[in-house]
Amino acid sequence: MNNAQLNELKQKYVANGAASPATQFADHAENAELWDADGKRFIDFAGGIGVLNVGHRHPKVVEAVKSQLDKLMHTCQTVMPYEGYVKVAEKLSQIVPVRGHAKVMLANSGAEALENAVKIARAATGKSNVICFDGGYHGRTLYTMAMNGKVNPYQTDFGPMPGTVFRAPYPVPYHGVSEDEALRGLKMTLRTDANPKDTAAIILEPVLGEGGFYPASPTFLKAIRELCDEHGMLMIVDEVQSGFGRTGKMFAIEHSGVEPDIMTMAKSMADGMPISAVVGTDKVMDASGPNSLGGTYTGSPTACAAALAVMEIFEEENILEKSRALGDKLAKRFAKWQESYDCIDNARNMGAMAAFDVISDKANHTPNADLAGALCKKAREKGLILLSCGLYGNTIRFLMPVTIEDNILEEGLDIIEACLKELV
Repeated sequence: MNNAQLNELKQKYVANGAASPATQFADHAENAELWDADGKRFIDFAGGIGVLNVGHRHPKVVEAVKSQLDKLMHTCQTVMPYEGYVKVAEKLSQIVPVRGHAKVMLANSGAEALENAVKIARAATGKSNVICFDGGYHGRTLYTMAMNGKVNPYQTDFGPMPGTVFRAPYPVPYHGVSEDEALRGLKMTLRTDANPKDTAAIILEPVLGEGGFYPASPTFLKAIRELCDEHGMLMIVDEVQSGFGRTGKMFAIEHSGVEPDIMTMAKSMADGMPISAVVGTDKVMDASGPNSLGGTYTGSPTACAAALAVMEIFEEENILEKSRALGDKLAKRFAKWQESYDCIDNARNMGAMAAFDVISDKANHTPNADLAGALCKKAREKGLILLSCGLYGNTIRFLMPVTIEDNILEEGLDIIEACLKELV
């Protein structure tokens, strides 16, 4: 079927809230390129929203999934466990920088991982509150919606939200929130709303994802660790978007040297197969009773096979080194744009987790979401998939596969430059 035919079906049968506004439909893909149902080629700077760090259809992942399909597709691991689940748990426990010996539970999505992280924290502490941050994004299930630090579109039509979720400012100096101010706000939340004796955990992204690709400094993350230790709260780090090599290390928290109690991960963990994980200190992870964690499809054999293949690819193809090199290339081009265009500012990157802001006034850092949207639309017309994000909708983020070929990368960046010339 072609794009027009598929659009007709979409409009008739797909719920508005779930329907993509895009009018092109993916047909096939390879590394950082994909082709739609009409045969048009696109360069992919979105990577399935950070899912494809090792590229579309990496041959090693494809082969691992095919091999698994010849053996076993499903048993439900709580009924009849299998090797893949325990091998993924073993591997993650070795590479995730939580305190002490790590244990693992697998789930299907980032939101599901965060829901379970809260359950585990409550069981381990006997407390119920959680504190999250402005601009944070943790999912679209009911509790994770409440945890999100942005109302529209995630909460708008679905209230009221669950209680026991409290908010603190995230440090974004560019938008007037210093690290000291963020810490004062967090301490005030603990004083006025979320009594530490009732608070199970502080949950944060070490680099905001949907919130705009703003990193928290090592000193801020260390201060969170110290507050948690002082008050008997757990530190939960959400690495769903920043994990698996996006920032030049396997996990963004490694840049700070801080060891959380629990970490969540998903997205690029299995190159597009649905899987996520909660990894934490063994005593914390073992706090809840038998059969209290899990689900029918959690840690499916095919997803586990893909995840194991991805971790092998990281070692065999120096993915972390490639991420750092990609980040350097992006930073150089961003610096050129920031100098040449008054609408581009605050270029930043941690490895290949890179972004810049589209603004209307550099002196006042005034966001220009309309121009950011126009840039993404114009890029799509020229064959480049580009995403915006951020609390103000004016951040252009870059989530192309880390494995992108240099010539494809340059072609995509040239498209952005051509769009800027046309728009401004």
